[in-house]
Amino acid sequence: MVTVFGAKYSVYTRIVRLALEEKGVWYRFSEVDIFAEAEVPKAYFDRHPFAKIPAFEHEDCRLYETGAIARFVDEAFDGPDLQPSSAVDRARMNQVISIADSYGYPKLVWDIFVERKRKEDEANEERIIDALPFAETIVDELSRLKSDDQWLAGAQPSLADCYVAPMLVLFRLTPEGGAMLVENQNLGDWLDRFCARASAVATQFPIEASGLNSK
Repeated sequence: MVTVFGAKYSVYTRIVRLALEEKGVWYRFSEVDIFAEAEVPKAYFDRHPFAKIPAFEHEDCRLYETGAIARFVDEAFDGPDLQPSSAVDRARMNQVISIADSYGYPKLVWDIFVERKRKEDEANEERIIDALPFAETIVDELSRLKSDDQWLAGAQPSLADCYVAPMLVLFRLTPEGGAMLVENQNLGDWLDRFCARASAVATQFPIEASGLNSK
């Protein structure tokens, strides 16, 4: 029995779910809303001492931190490999994941998507403007690293794709992100291709599934 504890709106929960779907692993999903008005249930701190999501359980293995969970999923279960065998491609995968963690999530998701789409008329425009140069660098660099390969770290989908896609899905829902991915067609086409995969369809964000478009 595999159980993922998290929320359907969460980027990092979706990364883990994408890895499981790509591997073809059946799992149970247990909803944990860390932003709910009620406090995070005390029992959840036994799974994640920092009260973040996701958390993961498989038999006697309990994990938190997305990177650890995603790599465990790839290595513990049968299915297509989500980490390249080539040292060069594996290094590129890890580099892309680090870009997503260090720059993509704080800038594309929190500084732009959350401000523009969640806060609407109360958006902090200065925060968005300050984040846009970083966003341009992130998008340009991901496009460059992908180059002519079909996926972000070689010829097959990897954890790099599972990491970046959820962030760019949300970023593209903003007018700034939509325009940027049109300009970087290489990356926009990759995102369309990944979003058409069964794993992406099965794990859509609620805001994505509702068909909400950018303004």
